Amino acid sequence: MGTTARKFFTKREKEDIQKAILNAEMDTSGEIRVHVESQCHGDVLDRAAYLFKKIGMHKTELRNGVLVYLAVESRKFAIIGDKGINAEVPEDFWDNIKIKMTEHFAKGDFVEGLTEGITMTGKQLKKHFPRNLNDINELPDEISFGK
Repeated sequence: MGTTARKFFTKREKEDIQKAILNAEMDTSGEIRVHVESQCHGDVLDRAAYLFKKIGMHKTELRNGVLVYLAVESRKFAIIGDKGINAEVPEDFWDNIKIKMTEHFAKGDFVEGLTEGITMTGKQLKKHFPRNLNDINELPDEISFGK
């Protein structure tokens, strides 16, 4: 691909992804973040877990944060949830989302893959962590970028 993570998506595509996050979080206390890097050296789940902690995903009150990690040049991605959400969703939940996202990614449609994965995640978060009147947005909704 030869492009940096920050330039991988157009401004409009970044807005579409952020809108998917906002919509997914609308009815839940859960938090979803997307982090994009150019390269992932080593195991993608290890990298995602490292970033999960580094960007503060583990600091939500109900431990219901979800990170979608994408390394664009390495063609790797992962979805990981905190212990609160992992205790509630079915065992194959993350695998099912990953399969759907992979179908889109294989066609080069990264925005559709991300937005569908975010939407699927939001539905489960809503089911297990419905929004309360006093809920606040605990984490930023913007895409974060690495090198």
